[in-house]
Amino acid sequence: MKTATKNVLIVAAVILLALIPLLFVNGEFGGADDAAEAVITEIHPTYEPWFSSFFELPGETESMLFALQAALGAGVIGYAIGYLKGKSKNKTSNRDKDNSL
Repeated sequence: MKTATKNVLIVAAVILLALIPLLFVNGEFGGADDAAEAVITEIHPTYEPWFSSFFELPGETESMLFALQAALGAGVIGYAIGYLKGKSKNKTSNRDKDNSL
């Protein structure tokens, strides 16, 4: 299989992975905090939280910060894996050079 064909298939797979969940979600994306609050209110209707936030971020900003956090985490993990892989490859190539002398 040619490289260009593989690249097109990979891009198509990534697009499908992004679009398929959007087709099956009805309504707005809800967070775990909202779901927990709904369950607590259902179990104990008179429950009052111990404290409240100083300020509430708009939903878009909250989602953006979560996505930024995920991207930074993925970047750090990817860098660490690449660094370790390069370090391992460098050791192997140095060992091969030493053996050839």
